[in-house]
Amino acid sequence: MVENLNEQQQEAVVTNEKYIRVIAGAGSGKTRVLTTRIAHLIDHLDVRPFRVLAITFTNKAANEMKERVRHILEDRGLGVNVSTIHALCVRILREDAVAIGYPKNFTIIDTQDQRSILNEAYKALNIDRKEYTPGAILSYISNQKVGDVSIDMAFALADDNPMQKPYAEMYAFYTKRLKAMYAMDFDDLLILTNNLFKKYPEVLAKWQRRYSHILVDEFQDVDNIQYNIIQCLVGSDNHLYVVGDPDQTIYTWRGANVDIIMRFDKDYPSAHTVILNENYRSTDMILEGANSIIINNKNRVKKDLFTKKKSEHKIKHYSGAGPEYEANWIAEQINQLIRDGVNYREIAILYRANYLSRAIEKGLLDYKIPYVIYGGTRFYDRQEVKDALSYLRMVVTADDLAFIRVINNPRRGFGDKAIDTLYETSEAHGITLYEALRDHNVLSGKAKNEGLKFVALIEEVRTYNPLEINIILNKLLVDSGYLKMLEASKEEDRLENLKELINDVEVYMKNNPEGTLMEYLQIISLYSDKENYDTGSFVQLMTIHAAKGLEFDHVFVAGMSDGVFPSERSLIDGPTGLEEERRLAYVAFTRAKKKLFLTESAGYSYVLEKIRTTSRFVNEIDKDYIEHYGAQFENKTQASFPRPKKQIVNRSVIQKSSGLKLKDGQRVEHNMYGEGVVVAVDNGIATIAFMHPHGLKKIVEGHASLSVKEGK
Repeated sequence: MVENLNEQQQEAVVTNEKYIRVIAGAGSGKTRVLTTRIAHLIDHLDVRPFRVLAITFTNKAANEMKERVRHILEDRGLGVNVSTIHALCVRILREDAVAIGYPKNFTIIDTQDQRSILNEAYKALNIDRKEYTPGAILSYISNQKVGDVSIDMAFALADDNPMQKPYAEMYAFYTKRLKAMYAMDFDDLLILTNNLFKKYPEVLAKWQRRYSHILVDEFQDVDNIQYNIIQCLVGSDNHLYVVGDPDQTIYTWRGANVDIIMRFDKDYPSAHTVILNENYRSTDMILEGANSIIINNKNRVKKDLFTKKKSEHKIKHYSGAGPEYEANWIAEQINQLIRDGVNYREIAILYRANYLSRAIEKGLLDYKIPYVIYGGTRFYDRQEVKDALSYLRMVVTADDLAFIRVINNPRRGFGDKAIDTLYETSEAHGITLYEALRDHNVLSGKAKNEGLKFVALIEEVRTYNPLEINIILNKLLVDSGYLKMLEASKEEDRLENLKELINDVEVYMKNNPEGTLMEYLQIISLYSDKENYDTGSFVQLMTIHAAKGLEFDHVFVAGMSDGVFPSERSLIDGPTGLEEERRLAYVAFTRAKKKLFLTESAGYSYVLEKIRTTSRFVNEIDKDYIEHYGAQFENKTQASFPRPKKQIVNRSVIQKSSGLKLKDGQRVEHNMYGEGVVVAVDNGIATIAFMHPHGLKKIVEGHASLSVKEGK
């Protein structure tokens, strides 16, 4: 059973100490050790399977552990209790929640159920959901419950800040509603189990007798309440075996406490610690580069992680003149990997914040590289980006789809009745909804007054220079109240995406001095038109947090600039925040098995509101394991990296209109869509039929992406 394990892994499996802490470095085979330990308990120490409890923190990890245990123990493995911490609490509460006033068949509510309750609260309390968003409310409620802040305390705290009162009111409504339904949310499962154990010793004693050996995976991600539950179950008689890596604690923002694994030997003075320090995933260049960063953290267990996988490929760091150069370089490297026989699925692009995907997505589309956003949404499909683009469309086309999207966003008192009235007027006169609002006095009350303000804003902006897209966008976002709405609800991620959209506009204006708002919107429509990649392979884009637990042959970590990674907020938090960001960098780098690329861009960032500078994490990498590329680096090997192709369709750097005039039936060539036939031309907009899967597209007829097919 242990003959195929290395020396440290064997020690971790067979040691007989009562309390054991396994510090498992990245890629060191911790799941294999954990499952083999369970098998060892049952096969060699005669522990009955049903007395073994293994706790992890995701359903995916729990299912994987179950399968591995069953593979080793066959039918005997069925008796082992492997579950998430929440599933364990459900099992405990189903048996004993009666003691705290809940029936055994209590209801467990999910996020959708939570939002349904909030919908009731918004109506009952007359609270503006635009100003107090469901996400912000649920976050507030969770924080109060986990922090043991009662309803009365919440209202007392709100006395000093009137803006907090609606939060306290929603908290009170939500809590009362749950109690009336005998329901629990995910926070309650943990909190009530912990309370049950504290208040009812006889209930706790029963569960302590049930499990003699408790094993905990991903111990670095445990929060204080979860640790209290685990300690209660262990008591003074049971065995505790924990596996984790302080260097991979990246979830403190949702409660994880790195000090728990760090102080384990103080909570259990007789504890035995085993360090798994052989990495089976990454090459020596990648691993040593990651080691040279994480060693700068003070709050960690020292371990010298090593690997036997040797490679001549150093970490490659590229600094571009701007985000588009960075994206093009990434795309070119991916194309080179593909030419070398690599599959798209073996490539991942990681980033610290979602807004960073904007330039990357453009670069991949320009190079026709298929990709998916893992666990997220494409930049131009994100709600706030689509909202902002719809405001811009109101200036140019004022189409009904854009109108419906923005007219009540933020709220202007346009209910169903007002919208129905506009639809009736629109159909009766053969005009758009906006024209019905602007030219016909058919509304009353708040909708009428707010509608007049909306029309005045759109008409004013229509008088602006169409080349000054940045001014137009800023005017619309500010005067419409959209920015204020997001700021009030502290929607930081959405605000960052809007700032990145402004950056996108600035880049377009810089590279297209005569590019109009209409042309910009046309270009964006090419990017926001979703490709279908349901089949085949594709590059995966994701945040670093989403990449935890995954691995890829080739990894790009983009946006390696101070203020981006490490984040601006972490720098404000001081040493503690910076150490978490460094752990995040360590996690990102160790996702790579064969090659690791780090990229950044120079120039001004509207998100950071300052000039970008190279991340300190890049500078912390030992020079023996990294190569630098880009205009500012004097590197003789730089020529081995091809520059982005000049004629690639980088639509953020498309030049001004070519002046090309088209006519029906003409055959044309588009840089992205290929060959097509002009179906119609109307007021400078050409409708062109392209080959499957692109279909009909509307494009400015003089656009630089178009050319007439020769000889046709």
